Amino acid sequence: MRDSSRLTRRAALGLTTAALPLSAAAPATAATATAVVGGERLARGGVQVRGATGLPKKITAHAWLLADCDSGQVLASYNAHRRLAPASTLKMLFADTVLKKFERTERYKVKDSDISDVPSGSSLVGIKPGLTYTVEQLWQGVFLRSGNDAVHVLSHMNGGIAKTVAEMQAKAADLQALDTHVVSPDGFDHPGQLSSAYDLTLFARHGLKDDDFRGYCGTRTADFPAGGKKTFQIQNTDRLLTGAWGLDVYKGLFGVKNGYTSHAGNTFTGGATRDGRTLLVTVMHPDPGTNAVYEQTAALLDWGFGKGSSADSVGTLVDPLSEGGASVSPSASKGKAAAGAAGTGAAGGSGSSGPSPWRIAEGGAATFALLGAGAWALRRRRRAAGAGAGAGVTADAGVTAGPDSGAAPADPGGTAAG
Repeated sequence: MRDSSRLTRRAALGLTTAALPLSAAAPATAATATAVVGGERLARGGVQVRGATGLPKKITAHAWLLADCDSGQVLASYNAHRRLAPASTLKMLFADTVLKKFERTERYKVKDSDISDVPSGSSLVGIKPGLTYTVEQLWQGVFLRSGNDAVHVLSHMNGGIAKTVAEMQAKAADLQALDTHVVSPDGFDHPGQLSSAYDLTLFARHGLKDDDFRGYCGTRTADFPAGGKKTFQIQNTDRLLTGAWGLDVYKGLFGVKNGYTSHAGNTFTGGATRDGRTLLVTVMHPDPGTNAVYEQTAALLDWGFGKGSSADSVGTLVDPLSEGGASVSPSASKGKAAAGAAGTGAAGGSGSSGPSPWRIAEGGAATFALLGAGAWALRRRRRAAGAGAGAGVTADAGVTAGPDSGAAPADPGGTAAG
């Protein structure tokens, strides 16, 4: 369906007047005067590790985190709560939110309006209006090719862009991913669209509990409809999974999601299992290099399976509120809001106003409540962003946003090729 309300249009356009930098960040935005999601140590700057040595020295990422998937223990981190543009890794939250709403075998005929609002320069799987796709094929387009066209079709099936964004923000609140601000469901560069290494790891850990999520993110190739009885093959853009671009397949790796735009650079959350142990690594915005995000992920995984086996926990991946997780409520949000007024999203700056509006969505609130919360919170964040925009530091000013495609090498000087 075509969304025509002003709220929907604003959400689809990404609230572009928010004037927040895309790749600048505020460390420890989940911190308050009394509590930090995952533990106080994760709010500190610099590398956090205890009881183990030998961390890889050539890690250039602006933020990263290594955790045990089963126990939730954080084994090492660097700027875990620093807010950065997530690119297509945000699609993990999209899947956490929408994946179980439709049966894999359900069929849907795509309309022009379903993909008319896909941002220019997006990565695409190649969906054509007038063709009918199964839900399974649409999710393959999301996970394998990071197709923003597939995300938008599923979002419209879900009731529209604005509704999906509101539900994603509510899901982030339930997961206690308080660094995350959702502007669009596809992760494409929009002002104010931010997450953190901690939050992205939460999204991956939650998603991997679902067999469909795990199956899609670990699929290497699939046949995709081309019209009639014709198909074309799509390949996963996760290079550690497929061994593309001169990399070896990483032993035990099963996904989960990569992302790239010319503004955000590269971001990747990867998971691997060896000898019965499963580790998750998120690496955000390393120095430019064709395979840098994958090489640094592999190096951290190698350390985690090796010397990191003796590491003591420096924090915890918290459980969702809906699954009995203990709430780390930003009750001291007055202090956080005061800090955020100095410049939300600025490099080295302070946190934004808290995500407390989304608490109304907890406990299975009805759709109209989600939409109401979405409208109110988006307006609130827009006003807060306007107050703090003056202190922002924008990276790569004037560079056009590129597609969220893991197949494109890092090139911060221009738009990536899809």
